[in-house]
Amino acid sequence: MRNKQSRFDALVNALYSDLYRYAFWLCKNPSVAEDLVQETYLRAWKSFASLKDDKAAKAWLITILRRENARLYERYRPELLDIEDLNLEDKTSAPGQIVENQLLQKAIARLEVEFREPIALQVIGGFSTSEIADILELNKNTVLTRLFRARNKLKQTYTERKADTRGKHNG
Repeated sequence: MRNKQSRFDALVNALYSDLYRYAFWLCKNPSVAEDLVQETYLRAWKSFASLKDDKAAKAWLITILRRENARLYERYRPELLDIEDLNLEDKTSAPGQIVENQLLQKAIARLEVEFREPIALQVIGGFSTSEIADILELNKNTVLTRLFRARNKLKQTYTERKADTRGKHNG
């Protein structure tokens, strides 16, 4: 029992911020994100014996979190906060990079969910294409296509933003 508890505690400590960041991306509400993460850990503890490889823990927990989020929305629709008003604080980047990160967050948040989820898992979670396919229960080629399209949509958004910025400065 002691070994199980210390192993679980180590996973919680190592992965909490990743899970919270992803939960926030899903629900756009800090308190709901916190609840999702707590519920994820509760469910994970109950089935912790099924986790054979600690290296797979992050993908396993993200899958649980996604299912918890789906359960939450089956029960009720909480009031959502506007993502434009919220930011995940980034204390590790230079000021110019923080602005770019915020713009990227907003651009990703505006993507359709079929593109938003895989790109968020890749950018925020650092998951490989295979891991994303497992988490989203999709074919790997489908994930590759969605990632490609998501990147193209993001590039288009940035190109339009730069054109708008140049137009404002020239006009």
